[in-house]
Amino acid sequence: MDNTLLDTLRGIVGPAGLLAGDELRARQKPQQLHAYALVRPASTAEVSAVLAACHAAGVAVVPQGGLTGLVHGADAQAHEVILSLERMNRLEPVDITQRVLVAEAGVILEQAQAAAEAAGLLFPVDLGARGSATLGGMVATNAGGNSVIRYGMMRNNVHGLEVVLADGTVLSSMNQLLKNNSGYDLKHLFIGSEGTLGVVTRVVLRLCEAPAGRCTALLALSDFDAVGKLLRRLDHAMAGTLSAFEVMWQDFYQVVTTPPAQARPPLPQDHAFYVLVEASGSSTDQADRFAQILSDAMEHGLVADATIAQSERECQALWALRDDVRQLGRFGPLAAYDISLRLADTATYVETVRTSIQARWPDAQLRAFGHLGDGNVHVAVHVPDMNTADRAELDGLVYTPLQALNGAVSAEHGIGIEKKAWLGLSRTPAELALMLLLKQSLDPKGVLNPGRVVDSRL
Repeated sequence: MDNTLLDTLRGIVGPAGLLAGDELRARQKPQQLHAYALVRPASTAEVSAVLAACHAAGVAVVPQGGLTGLVHGADAQAHEVILSLERMNRLEPVDITQRVLVAEAGVILEQAQAAAEAAGLLFPVDLGARGSATLGGMVATNAGGNSVIRYGMMRNNVHGLEVVLADGTVLSSMNQLLKNNSGYDLKHLFIGSEGTLGVVTRVVLRLCEAPAGRCTALLALSDFDAVGKLLRRLDHAMAGTLSAFEVMWQDFYQVVTTPPAQARPPLPQDHAFYVLVEASGSSTDQADRFAQILSDAMEHGLVADATIAQSERECQALWALRDDVRQLGRFGPLAAYDISLRLADTATYVETVRTSIQARWPDAQLRAFGHLGDGNVHVAVHVPDMNTADRAELDGLVYTPLQALNGAVSAEHGIGIEKKAWLGLSRTPAELALMLLLKQSLDPKGVLNPGRVVDSRL
C-alpha cells in the first residue's frame, strides 16, 4: 500500500486527524498497534469522504468506538484503516418537550446520561463501562446492560440514526418521532450490525422521565427454582417499576465479598443464589411498599435472607458487588461468555457446562452471574495454562448445548470475530443467507469491518 491514500486521508481530516507509524504505535492500544493508519474525522462529511476514498482504493476500514467490546469486533490488522469517531463528541441541547437527545457517535455514555439528568430526564441504557463506551459503539452492538428488564436494549431507545455507508453515501434518518410507520424502518439494519453495514455518525436517543427515587435490595435464595418464581412475583407486585434483577451464583458472590476484594458480605456466603433487585419510581410510599413486597416474598419461602439499602451510598455498595467482575481475573486469564436462554433452562445449562468443563480440566473454575431478569447469563471460566486448542475445545463445551435449548451465543456483546464460527448455532441457514445478502448489498466490495459477524461470501 503506497502513501497516496495516506495523503488523501490527511487532506480530508487534516494533520491532527490522522495517525500512522510511530504516532499510531504511541497510543499503546493493542487493537490499533498494527493498523495501516488511524483516521479521526471531525464531522459526518469527513467520515463520508474517508469512506469514499478507502472504498475507491479497496482498503478495509475498521470503525472503533470506546474499545470496550469483548468479541474482538474492533481489532485491526496491518492492512486496515481504523476509523475512530473520538473527535465527533458533540451533544445538542436536550429537547425536553419531545424528550430526545441528539448526539454524535463519539459521545461517551456517561456524558449523555449527565446531559439527560441535567434536564430532569433519564437515558436508561446503563453499562459498567459507562465512562468509556461510546454511543456509536453501543448502537452498533445493540448494547444492553443493567436495566433491560424495564427499558429494553439500545434498539428500544433509539429514534433515529445518521449512517455513512461503505462507499461514503450518507443515509440520514434522524427521526425524532415516537411513532413513524412510513415504510421500512432502516435504522434497525444498522443497530446491532457491528459496523459491518455502515458507520453510525449521529443518533437520536429516546429519553424518559427520571424516577424520583430507587429502592435496592440484595436477596439470598436457597435454590434456583425460587429465582423464576421471585421474578414473576416481584414484577407483578411492583407494577412496572422493577428495573433490575441481577443474579449471582454462590461462587461469584464469595469471590466479590472475600479479600482481596474490598467489599464484605452484606449477607452470609452460604446461600446458593443472590439476587440484586431494584425498583425505581415516583411514589412517596415506594420504600415502604418495596419492603412489604420483599417481606411477603420471604413469608412465602422464596427469599431466605435480605438486606435493603437505606441510603444512596448503600445502594451503590450493593451494585459494586455485582460490578466487581475484575475479581474473577485474580485466578488467572479468563474466557468470558455472554449467553442468552430461557430462564427455566439456565440453572441446568450452567451445571451441565460446569460438569463438562471440570471433567475435561479438573482444576478449571466456572462462575456465573448476570441479568437473569432478561435471560442473560455471563459465564466466566478459568482453565489453568489454557492454550489455543484448549480455548477452541472450551468454546465447544459452552456453546454447543445452546442449540438444543434455542439459546443465543451472544446476549449483548455481539459476534465480532470471536463468536462468528458459532453463529450458526443460534441462526438458521436462511437467516445467515439473508445476513450475507444484506452485507453484499450494502458493502459489495467487503471493505467495511470485514470478517466480523458474517463473511462477504459463503
